[in-house]
Amino acid sequence: MSSLLLYLDPGSGSVIVQALIAAFLGAGVFFKSIKLWASQFFGNKTKDEE
Repeated sequence: MSSLLLYLDPGSGSVIVQALIAAFLGAGVFFKSIKLWASQFFGNKTKDEE
């Protein structure tokens, strides 16, 4: 009686896979933009930029 029945049709499965891919790519772009901002904010500035 404790069996767990799960069913994913191909449409639902592809939506889940697409959401996972989008989440990983979105997180990558987010952290890359934070890294770029931090490197520009804390980076060495030349005398021309001051």
